[in-house]
Amino acid sequence: MDLYQQLGVGRGASEAEIKKAYRSLAKQLHPDRNKDNPKSTERFASVTRAYDLLSDKDKRARYDRGEIDDDGNPRMPFGGGFTGNGGGGPRPGGGFEGYPGGFQGADTADLSDLFEGLFGGAGGPRRGSTGNFGRNRPPQKGADVAYRLKVSFVDAATMKEQRVTLSGGRSINLKLPNGVEDGSKIRLAGQGQEGPGGRGDAIVAIEIGGHSFYSREGKNIRLALPITLKEAVEGAKVRVPTPEGPVMLTIPKGSSSGKLLRLKNRGFTARDGTRGDQIVQLAVDVPAGDEALERFVGEWAGGGNPRASLGV
Repeated sequence: MDLYQQLGVGRGASEAEIKKAYRSLAKQLHPDRNKDNPKSTERFASVTRAYDLLSDKDKRARYDRGEIDDDGNPRMPFGGGFTGNGGGGPRPGGGFEGYPGGFQGADTADLSDLFEGLFGGAGGPRRGSTGNFGRNRPPQKGADVAYRLKVSFVDAATMKEQRVTLSGGRSINLKLPNGVEDGSKIRLAGQGQEGPGGRGDAIVAIEIGGHSFYSREGKNIRLALPITLKEAVEGAKVRVPTPEGPVMLTIPKGSSSGKLLRLKNRGFTARDGTRGDQIVQLAVDVPAGDEALERFVGEWAGGGNPRASLGV
């Protein structure tokens, strides 16, 4: 079967149709759900390879033109004697909607040095050599295995170490790399399926969760902070939540809603190691039904026209 047939879609299938077909098959075939069925594990690896190639627009176009084979390797023009890149090519690393479970502590994998070549799912450096005419293809490595790891917003901002349990039952502590984003992929060398040429890799796709009051803006974090009218008028020191815990923030006298204050180095860490800030946007909370406030405002001149700059 070609890659389209492995996913059960036609050659004219859209990206959404290919993704939907893969998700359905991956949920059924994932090794964690089929521990006693090696054929299911092999099928899972096959559909993952198919999805990885077909979800890449450039690779899919080359595949459709017959330039590369089902493994993403250049097709051999002389019937098998010439191996253009030694049978190499990037290992596939498509995502999977299920989540590995059973987190127990084990070895620690520091992947910061590897992340440069893997960020955004580029697939890392190609295996193989310059190739020689007449040389046999080296033994194929085992299939890569795809995982999807949910990481909380706060854990991603603070780069908290995560635990991952692989399909073989081995658990590792995974160190998040600088610049981690939703959809980032991390390759764990030698943690995939066994093959004649050695083990393939594990590809861990990161899914960063949302948050109830933080939002992300690049490497910065934004927070809308409610303050009282008294705090806005007189100024105050208030507690503000950050990913590492609450800190004290000074509210200047005469602050209006929308005013931006900055907490340095409280955001996400960029790929170059620099850390973003937490942007605090003030929101003055005016209580309803406060008779004392209503009496004061009734006797107050009103403070001029704040809309004058708008020409009204």
